[in-house]
Amino acid sequence: MNTQKIGFLVDSGSDVPLEIIEKANIKVIPLKIIYSDKEYTDKVDIHAQDVYDRLDQEIPKTSLPSGEVISEMLQEFKNEGYEKVIAITISSGLSGTNNMVRLMAENIKDLEVFTLDTKNIGIGSGFLAIKATDYVEKGLAWEVIKEKLLDDVKKSKIFFQVPTLEYLQKGGRIGLVSSILGNVLNLKPIISCNENGIYHTVAKVRGNKKSIQRAIDLATEFAGNAKKYHLAIAFGGRTAEVQVDDIRVELKKKLPNFVKIYEDQISPALGVHTGPGLIGIGVQIIED
Repeated sequence: MNTQKIGFLVDSGSDVPLEIIEKANIKVIPLKIIYSDKEYTDKVDIHAQDVYDRLDQEIPKTSLPSGEVISEMLQEFKNEGYEKVIAITISSGLSGTNNMVRLMAENIKDLEVFTLDTKNIGIGSGFLAIKATDYVEKGLAWEVIKEKLLDDVKKSKIFFQVPTLEYLQKGGRIGLVSSILGNVLNLKPIISCNENGIYHTVAKVRGNKKSIQRAIDLATEFAGNAKKYHLAIAFGGRTAEVQVDDIRVELKKKLPNFVKIYEDQISPALGVHTGPGLIGIGVQIIED
């Protein structure tokens, strides 16, 4: 068994399931939600539904925590006797968190920090944290863990169906997503992160039901002939949550070889940029 003490650090935008956070004692870097009158801490004193309920009054800004906060968290690992830390963040193409963690880690002596850019967001990123805890639990050597995680980046994918592009546009997070006349034509874009970790349009489908079905089909295509995989259903707010049961039934039918299905509300920080009603279908191929 691996006797090295390895800690885990993730950002709140990676939507790591609470059960994994608690089991592996993961520290979470909270992103910030900034309104004109107050600043909130992602998932701590604000939830995604709170953001949606106020969108017609104000679209807040999001920001990463200060370098000082990240430094303090890394210092805590050292104080707790950790020699090594695996830090997993959402795509560097969507946020400066990855770079900030790398910079802060350079200043902490005698603590080796491996910062993984997942090139992904939400549970698409969180899947990598799940895998990291699994590798450490199995006692794999540090260098092997790093190598495997880098390889695992391309084995995780999430397909988001969003009712409107309005919030991605307003938040400046549109990436390579074409601004189509979606509302006029009732076209619902399906968005994912490309190999550089930037949003792009994977498909445009008319109507809500058909676009969710297309997202499930895309996830099925991504899983390919894999013998084992984790699945995830991410949702944004009450309007999306009511669809989860039907989606789960369809997903199990299409992808029966799943080990586990994770279901959760997306982080408020992601909700700011996507607006209410988001549905995300995630797949992580886990055959070794």
